[in-house]
Amino acid sequence: MHDEYFGHEHVTVIEPHGSLMDLKLKELWAYRDLIMLFVRRDFVAQYKQTILGPAWHFLQPLLTTVIFTIVFGKIAQISTDGAPPFLFYMAGTIIWTYFAVVWTDTSHTFTSHAHIFGKVYFPRLAVPVATLLSKLMAFSFQFMFFLGFLVYFKLRGAELSINSWVLITPLLLLMMAMLGMGLGVIVSAVTTRYRDLTVVVGFGVQLFMYLSPVVYPVSILPEPYKSWMLMNPVAPILETFRHAFLGTGSVGLFRLSISAVIITLILLTGIMLFNRIERTFMDTV
Repeated sequence: MHDEYFGHEHVTVIEPHGSLMDLKLKELWAYRDLIMLFVRRDFVAQYKQTILGPAWHFLQPLLTTVIFTIVFGKIAQISTDGAPPFLFYMAGTIIWTYFAVVWTDTSHTFTSHAHIFGKVYFPRLAVPVATLLSKLMAFSFQFMFFLGFLVYFKLRGAELSINSWVLITPLLLLMMAMLGMGLGVIVSAVTTRYRDLTVVVGFGVQLFMYLSPVVYPVSILPEPYKSWMLMNPVAPILETFRHAFLGTGSVGLFRLSISAVIITLILLTGIMLFNRIERTFMDTV
């Protein structure tokens, strides 16, 4: 899309993507007000007509953390590399949840918004971008909740080693957002033809969680499996996040760099499929 001026008339010309990798970032910026409306809609609608409302932002990670602490910490007695089990599981839960909800929600982009896409034009990537931002708002509340418990345990004498790696927390979030969006738009593109694959997404997210070091540290794995685990792009992010705030886990720029490359390839593949399906999806949705 581009704008042209003929005398005093403002004409908007809508054109197809010139390339499957065309992000049209300038166009997304032009529709930033619409994106923020989507963000507000997603954030408000999530807890509209609920009893506890926004309190679920705090209860959900808290209840999950308590269950993980009891099941994996007390009963299974899985090592947490010396970190307080409650903080270990909460750290993994909040950053994993951000990735999981972005992946899940963006996977419904085409099927959930077909009624809008068929009536009015706007850059379709505005929807998954809005999802990233709305879920980032939810994460910010959960992150502050986590920091509150971090201070509490520190005052109680827990041995925590918060270090300079906390400075790259925004980068870790960006990587999780990119991966979630990349996987989500791939699923969204494929499910325009194969609707039953939407059922697989929930199972896939749960399976991927247990294949990632969310409820266990990489250090407990045997050496052959440890090397394969670090090829999982989520693993170095989780390990680095825990290391930054708890002082446990392995960390390294090389492992993060490999994750960044894998995540970038997944995101680019997703955008390419998204742009391709965007041209014809109204014929199949």
